[in-house]
Amino acid sequence: MTRPHARAVLDYPFTAPATDGSVVEIAPGILWARMPMPMALDHINVYLLRGIEGWMLIDTGLNTDATRERWEHIAATHLDGLPIVRLVCTHMHYDHAGLASWLCERFDIPLYMTHGEYFMMRTLSEPVPDPLPPAQAEFYLRAGMPPERVERMWKAMRKDPFMPPQPQSFHRLRGGDEIALGGRVWRVVIGEGHSPEHACLYCEQDEILIAGDQLLPRISSNVLVTGIEPEANPLQLWLESLTRLEQLAPGTLVLPSHERVFRGLHARTQELREHHQHQFDLLRAHLTGQDSCTAFEAMLCLFPRLRGPVDDMLALGESIAHLSWLRYDGMLRRVLDEDGVYRFQLADPAFALTLTPSDATKSPEQAETSDAKH
Repeated sequence: MTRPHARAVLDYPFTAPATDGSVVEIAPGILWARMPMPMALDHINVYLLRGIEGWMLIDTGLNTDATRERWEHIAATHLDGLPIVRLVCTHMHYDHAGLASWLCERFDIPLYMTHGEYFMMRTLSEPVPDPLPPAQAEFYLRAGMPPERVERMWKAMRKDPFMPPQPQSFHRLRGGDEIALGGRVWRVVIGEGHSPEHACLYCEQDEILIAGDQLLPRISSNVLVTGIEPEANPLQLWLESLTRLEQLAPGTLVLPSHERVFRGLHARTQELREHHQHQFDLLRAHLTGQDSCTAFEAMLCLFPRLRGPVDDMLALGESIAHLSWLRYDGMLRRVLDEDGVYRFQLADPAFALTLTPSDATKSPEQAETSDAKH
């Protein structure tokens, strides 16, 4: 088993901009700005890339008046009189694409996204039905979550204040596509697990990676199983995506969507692998001490301090993702009991694991909170 290590030593070469429309130039023609978010994770990083004809925006911020005001300020103050010519959204979560419709209309620009992200964004923009559709209700029954907790969770989701209007068209990005801009060539590198077809942009000549949520310096992005695809194995896709990122240059400057720009890509991917291994170990140790557990019980093991109903949704999805990875790897088996609830148990006594108190200490990693995305 892997004991959680001390944090990887990362290099943070820049001071972050304030969330007031200020910018930091991190390389010639690359600006870093921050948009405010009224939640625990209180910002999202956005980036502006200069070309001969104008600026390309990377991600948008939330659908709020405060974010629109920052974009108006940036456009009037920091773009040297050049227009905004296109918008790229790394993925569909609404801190990244929540103002896509407004920005495209306001500046008359096209939106670039991957196919999977655009259509998942459109799918999830529909109001949450009340009551839940049978397939969704069954998902939570199978997980063993108490009905009153499910209702509390979805009641909160129905009151979400940030659901944005949706852009009606897009230009498709595919893995391996190249965007030439301002003397640089940016290659699309696809990540999976956190979202369906997350687009990172890599400039090989300058060793710069616009990472979105696929690689964050201090928190781990949520990797969830949901009722839309209940038999998915997103952690396998996530770990395979880390392998793709590890093919990039060790000295790459990473431009993440949250927290600070950093160097130390390989140290960070290794740290994330160790974090998820620690979660696997916690589940094996939990099941070593009892016959079986539900996904809800696994959630209480992995995430003992949740702040509210939306955290419940994300923590349950992440717990099922870890259980699913172990099941597909052959370490766990899943049995449907007479109450319609899935119970997980060790597939063989050889997979039993006993942790010392120090081994069982929570990983230093923090999962990206519910406040960070959607």
